[in-house]
Amino acid sequence: MAACSLGSSASEGGATKRNAVKDYLDQDSKRDVHVFHLATEVAESPDNKIPILLLKLKDILKGPPFGSRELKQLKEDIYYYDLIQYCVLVLAQDFRNIRGQWFTAVQLADILSTVCVGLDPKNDAEEFHGKVLPLAADNLMLLARRLQARFLKADEDDDKQDFLRYFHRVTDSLCWLLSGHVQLTPHVFQSDQLLQLLLTDDMETTVIMVSVLLNILQLNRTLLLSVKERSIQLILDEIIYELFENTNPVIGSTCIKIMLLIVESHPPTLQMLRNSYKGLSRLLNKLWTGRGFDEDLYQLLELLHVGSFQGVKEQKFYRAASLIQATWRAHQTRKRVKKLPKVVTNLQRSFRAKRAQDARRLEKEREEEELRHLLQLQRHRALRDFRQRQLSLLEIVPASEIAKYLKHEKEQSAMVIQKVWRGYRQRQSFSQQKSSLKKFKAAIIIQRYVLRFLEKRRNLRRDILTWRGPKGLTDTRRQELRAQLENYVKHHTVTHVTEERTKEQHAQVQEMLGQYLMRRNLERRSELRGEALLAQINTDVELLMSAPSLKEATEKDVELFNCRSAPVAARAKQCHGAMLQSVRGPWWKKLGDKMQDPDSIYADDVDLDLVL
Repeated sequence: MAACSLGSSASEGGATKRNAVKDYLDQDSKRDVHVFHLATEVAESPDNKIPILLLKLKDILKGPPFGSRELKQLKEDIYYYDLIQYCVLVLAQDFRNIRGQWFTAVQLADILSTVCVGLDPKNDAEEFHGKVLPLAADNLMLLARRLQARFLKADEDDDKQDFLRYFHRVTDSLCWLLSGHVQLTPHVFQSDQLLQLLLTDDMETTVIMVSVLLNILQLNRTLLLSVKERSIQLILDEIIYELFENTNPVIGSTCIKIMLLIVESHPPTLQMLRNSYKGLSRLLNKLWTGRGFDEDLYQLLELLHVGSFQGVKEQKFYRAASLIQATWRAHQTRKRVKKLPKVVTNLQRSFRAKRAQDARRLEKEREEEELRHLLQLQRHRALRDFRQRQLSLLEIVPASEIAKYLKHEKEQSAMVIQKVWRGYRQRQSFSQQKSSLKKFKAAIIIQRYVLRFLEKRRNLRRDILTWRGPKGLTDTRRQELRAQLENYVKHHTVTHVTEERTKEQHAQVQEMLGQYLMRRNLERRSELRGEALLAQINTDVELLMSAPSLKEATEKDVELFNCRSAPVAARAKQCHGAMLQSVRGPWWKKLGDKMQDPDSIYADDVDLDLVL
């Protein structure tokens, strides 16, 4: 009875579906035998064994390579034998009484999403896209709800981790199904089951569900244009609730990205956010600033603050201009800071020079002041000595000669005063005449150069007037030049080369050029071979110079000295064996024998082929 109920449910669609299946089966009789036998077993089995039988689809799908035509044909066989419909209906069952329990349900979810992705039945496309796929998405979300409920009710940590892993796999199957059939995203976005999956206080399942919602919006950015505003508002209510109730940065970053995608895809949502959620910007800035996703957060806050994308663009331009200005100022500051040591050195040098100059000026002023003071002292001393001498002379001079002496001193004093005054006046008059003297000398120089210029111009004009051009050739001179030309042509005749001679010379030149190119290729090959041998020798020498001692050598060091040429390795092994045999033999056998150096390998014994 259970098998009949599932079979009747899976074969819904009426006569149209049966006719499409019949036409498909009549097109090619060579269908997959395993799928046919599995469909027969599923149709004849009870409900509790159908999930276990459907697990065989996993092994059947492993056969054809991914993306091949055989895999696509196999998926069409699975669909037309109603195995996909069985998988969809089985997911709605309670798996507690089925073998494998919820792990079996998770495997069936993976199988369902794998089969549906890439499947496009042309004979039954309307039913597949209109009924089967929406029902598959609903049953996957229903299974996810049941696993979420089991996870929340589980007491032991192992059971919780198992149910969390199962929940994650089912949501991945749902995302994979939506990635193959993007037209399902509006149906899933408006589904009440998706909203119920988001309505949870558990942090771990919330992280998974917000990631699923972000994937749905990224898969189809135009889906918000075809859904109701009520659905968008409900999703936004739950996203904003999660932002204010959780402190997990993963949830915060994902929710911010979701809100950005919703606002960018559906611009009227921005005005709804500003009107319905007062203070959202302030709370977002307070709770989530500095949590690792500031760029997305600032973009959303800017949208909420400005209120339009045009304003955001203007703000971006303003920030870009500010950033360019800040970068330029930073560049100029770095240049100044880079030059700062040199500037400081110059400043210190200038400061020391200025300080030394001030010190020299003060020292000079001090010396001048001391000199002035010394001169004043000397003047006072000289005046005192002079008066002292006058008193002593007055005492010596008789009284009748005093008047005559005083008159003589007055005349001498008057003469000195007059001499100083005349010198001062002459110096003043000379300083006044100095500028006039400069002007006079400058006028003389200018006149001299002008006179020279005028003289040159007169001479040039006289030469131009007296020049009458070259004299013409006489008849006698023409006859002489003609005779010289004929004589030159007679002694320098041009030989004529025939066409056959030209071709012969061309052939000879081509042959010589070919020989030169062949010799050049041979020489270049020998040069390359020599360069390669030198490079190998240099490499070997470097390896030998940097090689460790035998006590410290490892297997990797030994591999570095393995030869890449088989003949050289064989010759080296032969020489090494001969040397060991000679060393280990008794001494009396080596009497009279010349010990051959094992390293002396001649070029004619070994043909060294260097593999470049």
